[in-house]
Amino acid sequence: MNEEDKELENLKAKRLAEMQKNISKQEKQKEFEQELHTEQKKRPTSREFVVKNLGYRGMEVLENAESQFPNEAKIIIEKLGELIASGDINEVLDGGKLLVLFRSVGVNIRMQNKINVEKDGKFVSITDKFKHNPKSDDD
Repeated sequence: MNEEDKELENLKAKRLAEMQKNISKQEKQKEFEQELHTEQKKRPTSREFVVKNLGYRGMEVLENAESQFPNEAKIIIEKLGELIASGDINEVLDGGKLLVLFRSVGVNIRMQNKINVEKDGKFVSITDKFKHNPKSDDD
């Protein structure tokens, strides 16, 4: 073997070592990304924290907020979820509390209202009462 052949073999060996090193780095990076992805899947989202802490009619308010004000609701839910996860908020959030929270930061969520009145021992909607008794002296 002459001098040129030895240099060529040395260069080939160096290049092969570099390629193996790069492949090893790429594999480690993939493993790290997979672990990170798996860890993120295990951790509940802020929304999941909020939903777990909702009480009576809380989900109704949350869904209305998300449909009427998607961007604002996302920001508020993210922060609320962080506060619940950290333990700063540990009470059940019913619909009224959640509605007050959204409205206090300027997000005026519209809720469907229904007024029921008692008639003959039964509760009927006020619109039904007015439809059936347009003018009644005893009511």
